[in-house]
Amino acid sequence: MSEDVTEVDASKAPLMDHLIELRRRLLWCIAALVVGFGLAFSQSQRIFDFLVQPLAAAFGPGAGGKLIYTKLYEAFFVDIKVSLFAAFVLAFPVIANQLWAFVAPGLYKREKRAFLPFLIATPVLFTMGAALAYYVVMPTAFRFFLGFQHNGGTSGLAQEALPAMGDYLALVMQFIIAFGVAFLLPVLLMLLERAGIVTRGQLIQGRRYAIVGAFVVGAVLAPPDLWSQIALAVPLCILYEVSIIGIWLTERRRAREAVQLPAAAE
Repeated sequence: MSEDVTEVDASKAPLMDHLIELRRRLLWCIAALVVGFGLAFSQSQRIFDFLVQPLAAAFGPGAGGKLIYTKLYEAFFVDIKVSLFAAFVLAFPVIANQLWAFVAPGLYKREKRAFLPFLIATPVLFTMGAALAYYVVMPTAFRFFLGFQHNGGTSGLAQEALPAMGDYLALVMQFIIAFGVAFLLPVLLMLLERAGIVTRGQLIQGRRYAIVGAFVVGAVLAPPDLWSQIALAVPLCILYEVSIIGIWLTERRRAREAVQLPAAAE
């Protein structure tokens, strides 16, 4: 009986150590978010001015475009949302570092080499997708939306775009998050291949379905104009092909390592 109790206590000890370590890592992440939020909130107007630039470019110089808010508290909550988004961006290096510090001790050396590139590629690919949305897609989409303004014609009732701050921020976040997450497709597919869930042959055979799926994703995630949907679907198709090439390269590398290991053992 005493031996059973000893074994149970011994099994509990590593679990408690992991939970304590997890709590410590989470506290560091929360602290980074709090500090990032404080810094971002002090510069929230500048950050929002940066996010407004695609709309200002769509209006054109001297067009007199404006953003309004119809609720007294709307501008304040826009600053809060902008600060939260910027805080996560600022804190992401710390969060990623804490995640790696928690996971890495439980990985073998080969697993660390396999996992680390994905951790590095994630923010890079997300930033590429967000940059495409900000610098290319949003200005074009906003010009399309603003094209529905007119002076009234025969009805005499003018149609003028007066976007609200909260609605505009929600639309910008939809663009940035949709394109950023979509650009993580190579990371997802290569992780699935690494886990043995899919193979390169299956991805090649499913190419036609992937193309259809890319346009479905574009229709669901992107705003309703056709240009935004195509601008998201086409990069997804390209990234799908990039994933297949990346998997092919990793397969060649693993094959070389498999050949070299027996030779080194001899």
